[in-house]
Amino acid sequence: MAQTVRAAVFPVAGRGTRFLPATKASPKEMLPIVDKPLIQYAVEEAIEAGATKLVFVTGSSKRAIEDHFDTDPDLEQALTDAGKDELLHSIQRIVPPGVSCIYIRQGQPLGLGHAVLCARPAVGDEPFYVHLADDLISGTPGCLTQMAAAYDVHGGSIIAVETVPKASTSSYGIVAVDADNRITKIVEKPAPDEAPSNSAVVGRYLLEPQIFDKLASIGKGAGGEIQLTDGIADLMKDSPVYAHSFDGVRYDCGSKLGYLQATVAYGLQHPDTGEGFREHLKELLRGSTR
Repeated sequence: MAQTVRAAVFPVAGRGTRFLPATKASPKEMLPIVDKPLIQYAVEEAIEAGATKLVFVTGSSKRAIEDHFDTDPDLEQALTDAGKDELLHSIQRIVPPGVSCIYIRQGQPLGLGHAVLCARPAVGDEPFYVHLADDLISGTPGCLTQMAAAYDVHGGSIIAVETVPKASTSSYGIVAVDADNRITKIVEKPAPDEAPSNSAVVGRYLLEPQIFDKLASIGKGAGGEIQLTDGIADLMKDSPVYAHSFDGVRYDCGSKLGYLQATVAYGLQHPDTGEGFREHLKELLRGSTR
């Protein structure tokens, strides 16, 4: 039986320059989708998948993430005094009992592989999730829970993938797989005519701890950074890595368009906003056809 996955790593040290000036003083992971920041959706998905150790690899401008997952006695008392019990419960449940948060600074922006390597002291010699909050995936169960189920079946490391247009392969890590969905090749951002497929890696990984040794030894790759893709390619020489086509809808919230699409989708589903927002969109559409 596969080992239980208890740790989830969240690389959150990036500056979010595509969302400037909104991200000048606030982390991109704190951008809200309706009433919760992206990083909270990420944490909820990891906790659903069994994670009890949340490891945030942060940068110098990310204190707001730490504050969000910390307690705020003054705010809780104010909500209590005002009789706003539902709001009080919403902030008290952000980190459930039995779940711990660990924060590690990534001193230099040396790539996703380096960010994952920074988490090694907190993760130890165990399998772990890596969750990129930019990729918001709506699915039931969550994407990481689906991957945990696949891990229970065949072990190994697992990477979430989805099919993308051939013209878009240069924006993703691209994999080729065999009949058992075992990855046979992984290439970082290949040109369309050089891509082994159009099956793209998205922001969910379940990795065996051997990846740390690979990341520590591979050196810098594309862009002068330590690439997680290169580490995975090296890991494949020693142990199986599988592709998982998840059941759900992914929103690329690292782009303005994807963020707006997610806001609309989640706004329509939210019990407080769905009905009114739907009517508003209908009015907008009626106006655009006049």
